[in-house]
Amino acid sequence: MSKSSAVIRILVVDDYQPFMRFVRATLQERPELQVIAEAADGLQAVQKAVEQCPDVVLLDIAMPRLNGIAAAKIIRQNSPNCKVLFVTLNSDVCVRSAALDSGARGYVLKAQAAKELLPAIECALCDGGAASGAA
Repeated sequence: MSKSSAVIRILVVDDYQPFMRFVRATLQERPELQVIAEAADGLQAVQKAVEQCPDVVLLDIAMPRLNGIAAAKIIRQNSPNCKVLFVTLNSDVCVRSAALDSGARGYVLKAQAAKELLPAIECALCDGGAASGAA
């Protein structure tokens, strides 16, 4: 990570609990990554992002009440320093483009998350640009 001694505060947003457990377990591999909150829909994501001020939001696209792309736009408006990284099943190129246009720093397919999630978070935190594991 860009600041090896700094704790990176992460909000995980997904409506599928087994995947949330996987993400939490994956993040525990890196002591500087701390899950500070979880949300199961887009509205909760927006609320928790405002309350918790995470450094990174890991956000699914297809969720109840407010989809991830709409949530990302609101989160980025309210917290411009927060890095949004989509982690989703959706491999559609148009959806990916819309997701990145929302201000997200990356897009990882859930099928690739085991090997791409940690590098994508690191890339999202860099000053450079977007991380993308999906073609």
